[in-house]
Amino acid sequence: MGVLKEFKDFAMKGNLVDIAVGFVMGAAFKQVVTSFTGGIVSPLIGLLFNADFKNLKWIIKDGIANDAGNVVGEVAVLYGDFLTNVIDFIIVAFVMFVIVKGINATKKKKEPAPEVPKGPSQEDLLAEIRDLLAKQK
Repeated sequence: MGVLKEFKDFAMKGNLVDIAVGFVMGAAFKQVVTSFTGGIVSPLIGLLFNADFKNLKWIIKDGIANDAGNVVGEVAVLYGDFLTNVIDFIIVAFVMFVIVKGINATKKKKEPAPEVPKGPSQEDLLAEIRDLLAKQK
């Protein structure tokens, strides 16, 4: 029974719940960025190459069309898809940077604790106790 209680306490901590919410929102945001990149950025960049940017590839070995019309045996480097994913990553990373920077700016800055005046050292206190004990004899 103790393990279940520990797990419940762990799972219900504020930080863990915040992380879970952030993770779900990040996944949803990634979908938005992917559609932005695939629907807006890729076609604009594709104008430069006169092709669909996401489908750009370097064919190393040509494939053969089978009876169904599908190309089989092709070996290609799909650099357009890779570049699209890199652009997605850069956009997500930049937005997360801006969000974290904004959150950090809104956090209340901790004021440094006032310095506590230093008292006598341990050696000074022990010497004082020794002297007081010596006077009592």
